[in-house]
Amino acid sequence: GIVLVAINPYEQLPIYEQDVIYAYSGQNMGDMDPHIFAVAEEAYKQMARDEKNQSIIVSGESGAGKTVSAKYAMRFFATVGGSASDTNIEAKVLASSPIMEAIGNAKTTRNDNSSRFGKYIQIGFDKRYHIIGANMRTYLLEKSRVVFQAEDERNYHIFYQLCASASLPEFKDLGLSKYFYLPM
Repeated sequence: GIVLVAINPYEQLPIYEQDVIYAYSGQNMGDMDPHIFAVAEEAYKQMARDEKNQSIIVSGESGAGKTVSAKYAMRFFATVGGSASDTNIEAKVLASSPIMEAIGNAKTTRNDNSSRFGKYIQIGFDKRYHIIGANMRTYLLEKSRVVFQAEDERNYHIFYQLCASASLPEFKDLGLSKYFYLPM
């Protein structure tokens, strides 16, 4: 299949804007510069043309930008796969990303928002190729980081968010005030 090698520039670039999505939408692979949107467009076109499931595998080292690339692909599908007037599912799929990151991401020495697990995201489309739902499964949880962390690293973001909320009345029954292990 198609292989795209992307490098995380560790800064925001204007190459993922809405106008770039529209520029790649409907184009053939190779007609434009290599881009995550070109890969997403090719998968989307093949899904529509062949009526077969498609997969995009995003792989790389820690801090390489896998989670961000997956979010860009989801944004592409949400944009070309229907309008907000037809369904609100696209917004829900994209809105799940911060929750997903809080539960499974941590601060490492190489990345302030490093994913600690692999994700399998399945996006469902209807006969008009509009997003109708999504399902996410996680795998390869780095269990070693639950009980050990390297110097200058933090554990899962959700742990710190829960501890910061420990004084709220709705969190009283969770017993978060009993934690003594809070390396920052």
